[in-house]
Amino acid sequence: MSEGKDQPSIRPYLRQFYRGNWGYLALALLQAPVATACGLSFAWLLRECTDLIGGAEQRFGLAGLVWVALAAIGLDLLSSALAYVSKPRFVAKASAQYRKFVFERLSEKGIGAFSAESSALYLSALSNDMSAIEKGCLTNLFVLIRQSMGFCAALAMMLYYSPLLTGVSVLLAVLPVLAAMLTGKLLVGAEKLLSGKNEQYVSVLRDCLSGFSVVKAFGAQRQVGKLYAAQLDEVAKAQEHRSKITIVVNACADLTADLLQIGVFLVGAWLALSRGEVSAGTVLAFVQLLNYVISPIRLIPTALAERKAGRALIRRLAAALESNVRQEGGQVKTALCEGIHIRDLSYGYEPGSPVLHRLSFDFEAGKSYAIVGASGSGKSTLLNLLMASSSGYEGQITYDETELRQMASQALYQLVSLIQQNVFIFNASIRDNLTMFSDFPEAEVEQAIQRSGLSGLIAQRGEGYLCGESGSALSGGEKQRISIARSLLKQTQVLLVDEATAALDAQTAYQVSSAILDIEGLTRIVVTHALDAALLRRYDCILAMKNGQIAEAGDFESLMGRKGYFYSLFTVSQ
Repeated sequence: MSEGKDQPSIRPYLRQFYRGNWGYLALALLQAPVATACGLSFAWLLRECTDLIGGAEQRFGLAGLVWVALAAIGLDLLSSALAYVSKPRFVAKASAQYRKFVFERLSEKGIGAFSAESSALYLSALSNDMSAIEKGCLTNLFVLIRQSMGFCAALAMMLYYSPLLTGVSVLLAVLPVLAAMLTGKLLVGAEKLLSGKNEQYVSVLRDCLSGFSVVKAFGAQRQVGKLYAAQLDEVAKAQEHRSKITIVVNACADLTADLLQIGVFLVGAWLALSRGEVSAGTVLAFVQLLNYVISPIRLIPTALAERKAGRALIRRLAAALESNVRQEGGQVKTALCEGIHIRDLSYGYEPGSPVLHRLSFDFEAGKSYAIVGASGSGKSTLLNLLMASSSGYEGQITYDETELRQMASQALYQLVSLIQQNVFIFNASIRDNLTMFSDFPEAEVEQAIQRSGLSGLIAQRGEGYLCGESGSALSGGEKQRISIARSLLKQTQVLLVDEATAALDAQTAYQVSSAILDIEGLTRIVVTHALDAALLRRYDCILAMKNGQIAEAGDFESLMGRKGYFYSLFTVSQ
C-alpha cells in the first residue's frame, strides 16, 4: 500500500524487522516449499493407495508407496525443524530491533516534548500494540507465503488430475473470497479502537499509581477505583468488539469453505459414478487438496486484515514520533565565551496567547542570575526556551554569536545542563544515577560528589546504595544534590535551575541553593520562588519578571533601593 501524502512513511520502521535478520528469514521461508511438498505428497499417496485398493493398475507397488510415505514423513520433520530454528528467532529479533528503533526516534524528540503530549501513547505502542504488530507484520508473513504457495501448488495438481473438477472448485471458491473481503476490513477498525482504549487505560493506570499517596491522603480510593474500573470496562468492550469481529470473519470463512468442500465432493462423486471421468482416489485426493485451497481462503484475508491493522498501528506511532522533533541545526559550539543574548524574544504555547513579550537581556558568561516573579510570569518558559524546548519563538536566542535554532542538539546539551524541581532518579545505585550509566574517571566523580555536597550521603550509604523507584529511598535534598553532581560530571558551562528547591524544607533548600552558588566557573541562571536575602545577595543580577516581561533587573541592593516591583515581591514574601 502506498503512503498517503499526509501520512508518515513507515518504511524505516518496517526495515528494522529485516536488518541483519535475512538468514533466519530465508530459513523460515524455506519451510514453506518443504511443507507444501509434504502436503502434496500425502494427497498423492491418498489417491494412489485408494486406487490400489480398488484394483486399478499402478506404476508403483505397495513397496514404492511405502518409500514415498517415508520421504513425506521426512519432509514433515524437516519442515518442523526449519520452523523451530528460524521463526521464533526471526520474530524475536525483528521485534527487539523495531522497539529499539522506536526508542531511538523517541529520544530525538524535543526536551519539552511530553509537556505537549502524553507518554501513554508510547507505553501502549511498545507494550499492548506489539502483539498485534508482531502477528500482523511478522507471523502472518509466513502465513501469507505458505498459504499462497500451497494454493498454487494444489491448484496445479488439481488441474493435472481433472480440469473440469478444478473449474468447479474455482467457481465455488468465489463465495468464500467475497465473504472474506467484506468482513476482513472490519478488523482494522476494531484493532485501532482497541489500541486507543489501551492507551487511555495505560494513562489512567499510570496516574493512579503515581498519585497513590494523594489518593490515600484524601480517602479517594473508591472514586479513583471507579475511574480505573470505568476505563477498564472501555478496554474490555473494545476487546470484546475485536473478538466478535474476528469470530464473524472466521465464521464466514468457515461456512463458505464448508460449502466449497461439500460442493466439490458431490460434483466429484457425480463425475466418478455417472461419467467415469475421475477415479475414487482422485476424488479423495481432491478433497485432501481442497484443504490447500480452503485454508488460504480462510486465512489470507484475515492475515491481510491483521497486517493492515498492524501497519496502521505503526503509522499512528510514526505520526506521533514525527511531532515535537527539534529541527537540527548544523553548528557545533563547545564553549561559551561571551554569554547568552536574548533579543526581542516572544513566545506562546498557543497562537494569539503569548507568554513572553519582546524580552531582551544579556546573560554574561561565568556570572550567576536569579529569575523571580509571580506564578505565570514566564520564568520557566524562558528557561525551557534556553534549552531549545521549542523553535517556534520570535526574536533571537544566541549563545555568543550562534543562534539557538542553528545549533546542533548534542552540542547544546554538552554546553547546558538543566536541574528541575522534579528530579528523576532511576531505580539503580547512587553512582549509576550520578554517572547516568556512563564511565567517568574516578577523580572526576569524586570531585563532583564533593562539590555537590554528597560526601556525607556516600560516606553513610556507599555509592552502591539503591535509590529505589523514582528515588523513593532518598530525601528531596539528596535527589537534588545528585542532579547537581550529574551536571558537574557533564562539565557543562551553563547551569539552568528551575525551582529546584520548591518542594524542600527551608533548611535543605538553603543548603541546595548554596551548593549551586558555590560552584565556580559556571554561568548559572536560577528560577526561584525562595526570596532569601542572604542568597539573593550572592547573585550577580536578579531579573524580576511580570506578565511575560522583565520588569526590573539588577543586584539585590539596587533593586531594594528602587522600591519597585522586586521590592514589593520581597516585602510580601517576608
